Amino acid sequence: MADPYQTLGVARGASEADIKKAYRKLAKELHPDRNKDNPKASERFSQVTNAYDLLTDKDKRARFDRGEIDGDGNPAAPFGFGGGAGRGGARPGGPGGGFNSAGYEFGAGGEPDMSDIFEGLFGGGQARGGGFASGFGRRPQPRGANVTYRLQVPFIDAATLAPQRVTLGDGKTIDLKLPAGVESGTQMKLGGKGEQGPGGAGDAIVAIEVQSHRFFTRDGDDVRLDLPVTLGEAVAGGTVRVPTVDKAVMLTIPKGTTSGKTLRLKGKGFHRKDGTRGDQLVTLVIDVPADDAALQQFVAGWTDARNPRAAMGV
Repeated sequence: MADPYQTLGVARGASEADIKKAYRKLAKELHPDRNKDNPKASERFSQVTNAYDLLTDKDKRARFDRGEIDGDGNPAAPFGFGGGAGRGGARPGGPGGGFNSAGYEFGAGGEPDMSDIFEGLFGGGQARGGGFASGFGRRPQPRGANVTYRLQVPFIDAATLAPQRVTLGDGKTIDLKLPAGVESGTQMKLGGKGEQGPGGAGDAIVAIEVQSHRFFTRDGDDVRLDLPVTLGEAVAGGTVRVPTVDKAVMLTIPKGTTSGKTLRLKGKGFHRKDGTRGDQLVTLVIDVPADDAALQQFVAGWTDARNPRAAMGV
């Protein structure tokens, strides 16, 4: 079982932002799509994802830090076993044996001798050589391998957290609920949806890739849009219809607007983990017709004495 901090290469006191940064770097390097001929990279990718899932779950991270669960999220060994000389050093206890820091004796094979404990509890009936005590010290059966899927999510679905239908390797489909803050590189774990093994099924790891949009772009948690407006709308002002990731809304354009002016639509961006949403930033672009006789006639009879490039020194 690996230490999730070591797996991601971060310190135990690392912030959530540091953990996320380390994970994204490793996930990008190890992603199966980039390492099709390297099965070790795929295995390492799963380990990195499992470590990230544990450390970004506040409850699991706290339990791991307290020693209650191991790096795989399983309960830690009972009675504090597994420490050996690493916790307080070993003390002599006989040929090839010793004691751990809790005072339990280990035999020559390195496994704890539980006979005294179970003889006191159960009268010594099955304590030594099998029965009840024989289960201690055994490794759990290995689970099946994790399976990685790549899911391409439309831009608007990612912004609105629309459910996504995923078809698994066994042909079954599930509706996947996207998490707040989803972005390209986000990993989602579906417990028990991987390959079967002696100790149960592994997990399915769904790697999210947010698709680009033909006129929306993402800027952090905000959505950006270049909105064409006519010369008349810019000069006289008015109200125009604007698309958003939710639905079209009406936007008021101030009188005398110039190209490049940006207006803000609150709460029309991506969902954040804290429950809030980013905004939509609308940049106005004046669209002048290429061949309009009336406009050309108007401009020919109108003079603007200003130099709009004066601030540039030209």
